[in-house]
Amino acid sequence: FNAELDELRNISRSAKQTIASFESQEKRRTGISNLNVKFSSVFGYFIEISKGNVARVPADYERRQTLTNAERYTTAQLKDWETKVLGAEEKIKELENEIFLKIRSEVQKETKNLQSTARALATLDALASLAEVAARRNYNAPILHDGDEIEIKDGRHAIVEAFSSETFIPNDLQMNNSTDRLLIITGPNMGGKSTMLRQIALIQILAQIGSFVPAHSARLPIIDRIWTRVGASDDLASGRSTFMVEMTETATILHNATPRSLILLDEIGRGTSTFDGLSIAWAVAEYLHNSPEHSAKTLFATHYHELTELAENLPGARNYQVMAAEKDDHVVFLHKLKKGKASKSYGIAVAQLAGLPAQTIARAKTVLAKLEQYELAVFSEVKQKSDVLETAVGYASKSSRASQFSLFAITNENVIDALRNLKISEMSEKQAKEFLEQLQSRII
Repeated sequence: FNAELDELRNISRSAKQTIASFESQEKRRTGISNLNVKFSSVFGYFIEISKGNVARVPADYERRQTLTNAERYTTAQLKDWETKVLGAEEKIKELENEIFLKIRSEVQKETKNLQSTARALATLDALASLAEVAARRNYNAPILHDGDEIEIKDGRHAIVEAFSSETFIPNDLQMNNSTDRLLIITGPNMGGKSTMLRQIALIQILAQIGSFVPAHSARLPIIDRIWTRVGASDDLASGRSTFMVEMTETATILHNATPRSLILLDEIGRGTSTFDGLSIAWAVAEYLHNSPEHSAKTLFATHYHELTELAENLPGARNYQVMAAEKDDHVVFLHKLKKGKASKSYGIAVAQLAGLPAQTIARAKTVLAKLEQYELAVFSEVKQKSDVLETAVGYASKSSRASQFSLFAITNENVIDALRNLKISEMSEKQAKEFLEQLQSRII
């Protein structure tokens, strides 16, 4: 690019080699074997010869310095080379800066062309990446239309599928703004509710940016926004609790969603008490269903099973569940979405998978069995109610009563059973005393 710069760089890079070559040359010429070429910041490059060899110094050597045991010299050739080497580094910096400024000036003239080229390359890179993953992952071209129907056949979550070592379970989904605009999804943790919500959003986004989608087929409307209320996090810097963050985000959705929006709600109301949370979740679901201005297509994942009663009264609400099966005293999560409402939450099974101590799991199963036994007795009257909200309230209140009753009754009932089965005649006084102390410690 620049011949002068190349020459200077060669000089700088070959300095050590040139010094060694010059030193060898002078040793041969003078016959002085201990002749050395050295450098100091004061005198630069010089030839050093011991006092005993001064008589053999050639006439063209010019004395530079006298030391106790040696003399230092230079030559015309060494001075010429020294000038080039010492000036090379500084000259290199000057030339590089000069070349840089020239190139920068030329680049500035082409700024618009370079930026448009960069944008085109970025777009090409993104499209090529989408095409590559579509080919590798068996994506298909979606159909976008001006209606309001979402019809997805064998949809998959693009990210989970890519990083999972297991075969991803696909799911179908149908929604519209009339008969299926509010889908209430129940089912156990780890069952796939949150994954289902997110995969619908990803499929919609991929379709609207012009990509193929991870599904066998997809007919999708053009939506204006995707609104989400998922996850749980606080905002300590602003003094907002987890529940406050949840409600603020929910409020934004309720005020701004339109019939052309897609809303994903995951566990609304879980950040507060059961009745408060259920009440808010119920009201939010009704509002999104009934409001003419904000009745967007909504996927509502929840553990409040009482919300499934909404489908009995709201024409656009439907119940869906993520499936699970019990096998050999274990729960198998099928990750399949079907119509209907979940009958169990399988929370204890998830706790067991998480590694809770066996004693804790056993105790939880005992408590659950007692709660369910009491629920069978107290829920019968709820079935007679005709109002949807009354029915849900009945279930919630009876469930609360059941939990309050059983949690205090279970242990005491076990104590009574132990006393009933006690064989007093076979026990010594000491054994009887120890047994009573054990019972006393177990009474709540």
